[in-house]
Amino acid sequence: MLEVNNVSFGYTKTKVLKAIDFKVKAGENLAIIGESGSGKSTLLKLIYGEYDLKQGSIFWKDEEIRGPKYNLVIGYDFMKYVTQEFDLMPVTSVEENIGKHLSRFYPEEKERRTKELIKVVELEAFAKTKVKLLSGGQKQRVAIARSLAKQPEILLLDEPFSHIDNFKKQSLRRSVFKYLKENNISCIVATHDKNDVLGFADQLLVIHQSKIIAKDTPQEIYKNPKLPIIASFFGEFNFIVPFGIVYATQIKIVKKSDLKATVKTSYFNGNSWLIEAEYKSESLFIEHDTNLEKKSDIYFEVSS
Repeated sequence: MLEVNNVSFGYTKTKVLKAIDFKVKAGENLAIIGESGSGKSTLLKLIYGEYDLKQGSIFWKDEEIRGPKYNLVIGYDFMKYVTQEFDLMPVTSVEENIGKHLSRFYPEEKERRTKELIKVVELEAFAKTKVKLLSGGQKQRVAIARSLAKQPEILLLDEPFSHIDNFKKQSLRRSVFKYLKENNISCIVATHDKNDVLGFADQLLVIHQSKIIAKDTPQEIYKNPKLPIIASFFGEFNFIVPFGIVYATQIKIVKKSDLKATVKTSYFNGNSWLIEAEYKSESLFIEHDTNLEKKSDIYFEVSS
């Protein structure tokens, strides 16, 4: 189990993180979300041991995670950290980049594991390709596979799918997170993408203004966002008195209601339209199955 106990940290006198406290069990997936500059990446670096802590402590099982004052080499054998800078060997192939981290004394096992990890990140067609010839997204996938080569107990991922094309992201997420679960590898993902969280994370931690403002399952936080900043992570939302925070998906257009708005414009979203309407001089966003005429009056209801 990873234990982060009352951690506060700043590069200067100003604290980037304040009183951060949470636990991650073996095999559990924790997602951390927050605005740019909220401290997500800093927290991952602290967990990895890149910085020295003055306040709080971090433990993996019974071992305290310490910074460069205590360790000549940053990091621990049981932990891998995939940053947005991949640090790969550019003139060698995908399979060589991954295989380099596997034992040469067991060539058959090395070959099997290399093929397995290449399949996990869906790069079978590029196994023999030199890394320098790959796209940014493909390099990111190699970095993930390489981090898994030595079978870490805990994996830290910083925006792990940020460089990857949208049409590949979903299948890749499923493949990577399935592998982590099957191999009981704990995972902490720092992300700004709700699709890295919904359907995959066991816990969700929201950081805002250096502090944790929400900590629960993704389902519970999604259903009951306490603040607009939390709701904004999941999609379009409204604040409607007396209902409070309401997602665009929770508003239904009906034939008659006490709630009346005027259509301003519509945005095509594929399976639906996002309707922007005016309600009490404020913009109201509604997810609807058809386009609506501008300046037309509509009536709506709010569902829980």
